[in-house]
Amino acid sequence: MQALPYWRLSGYYLFYFSFLGAFSPYFGLYLQSLSFSAWDIGLLMSQMQMMRMFGPYLWGWLADRFDHRLVIIRLAGAIALAGFTAFFWLDRLPGMLLAMAALAFFWSAALPLVETLTFDHLRDDCGRYSRIRLWGSIGFIAAVMGTGVLLDAAPPIAVLWICWSILLGILVFAAVLPEAAPAPLGDALRPIAAILRQPKVKALLAACFMMSAAHGAFYVFYSIHLAGHGYSKTEVGALWSLGVVAEIVVFMWMARLARRFSLRTILLASFAAAVLRFLLMGWGVGSLALMIAVQLLHGLTFGAYHASAIAAVNRWFPGRAQGRGQALYSSLSFGAGGLLGSLISGHTWETWGAGWTFSLGSLFALAGFLLVWGWVRDDGGIDAAGRAKTPDPVP
Repeated sequence: MQALPYWRLSGYYLFYFSFLGAFSPYFGLYLQSLSFSAWDIGLLMSQMQMMRMFGPYLWGWLADRFDHRLVIIRLAGAIALAGFTAFFWLDRLPGMLLAMAALAFFWSAALPLVETLTFDHLRDDCGRYSRIRLWGSIGFIAAVMGTGVLLDAAPPIAVLWICWSILLGILVFAAVLPEAAPAPLGDALRPIAAILRQPKVKALLAACFMMSAAHGAFYVFYSIHLAGHGYSKTEVGALWSLGVVAEIVVFMWMARLARRFSLRTILLASFAAAVLRFLLMGWGVGSLALMIAVQLLHGLTFGAYHASAIAAVNRWFPGRAQGRGQALYSSLSFGAGGLLGSLISGHTWETWGAGWTFSLGSLFALAGFLLVWGWVRDDGGIDAAGRAKTPDPVP
């Protein structure tokens, strides 16, 4: 059996999420420095989600159909780097929209394929996924803290150089990723439509859509929200980092949590935490203690939620359906859900204000909670670590 390429996989996650750590909290501040309105910023940032609606599924279908996922991963890294370079010359909305769409279309192609590659290397040891994925969280912390400190002393355009350098690192690690043994052919011909007809699958994907919609205002406006209430960029970076530290702790303990609690229980806890988190985020920004609590809840609203959801998708979309399953998860949640959340928050931010905008995120999270409560069952399928388990009793 081929040895697990732990550091090559971990290195890819490190740089991939380092890009998010530099881009998500600070690119909106860079756009604000160019005098873009809240609607323009929401529209531009939403391109990342818009392209994730259909880009990952297209790339996943190509990878499943032609079995060339490493070629796609490497091509996506090269074109994303080239596309981002255009931002050094652009400062008008039409050109920025085009560049952002091109960047997002190719950048979004890679992660679902890397996720399936990772699970293929892990095989029956899916509980180790969190130990690999946590390096993405470490990269996010390093990027968000380092960028925040730098931007307190450097002009906003420095964020472009940081993001460009990280994208180069993604390309380097994409070039050294090894292929895994092909998926067993026994599952190769299972129709994906039959999988999607299962109530638990439909409910989970709909709940994931709601969770990403709930996070829309957070990813676009949280840094602007904090800065508007007197927080320095270093403090903004520290709060973002605190959330990811909580995420790392959850990833490290996920295998143990999964042995004690079912996937359904962990998902319910995650959605309940999101309801509380976004209410506090909107109305408690004046209190540093509450903002610390808000960021600690990120361990549940992203860490526990994502590890459980992605393990379920990996199990419920077996064999060569995995590429499309992970792409659907990415497209419907981070893509469609994130797009809806970003666009709505861009509209409500200046008309309703921050409190009601984040409260709307709580309502999305509540809808996801009800979907999981009503229809997601661990009916002999999978626990949160990706192992077969006995069913949960129906409440």
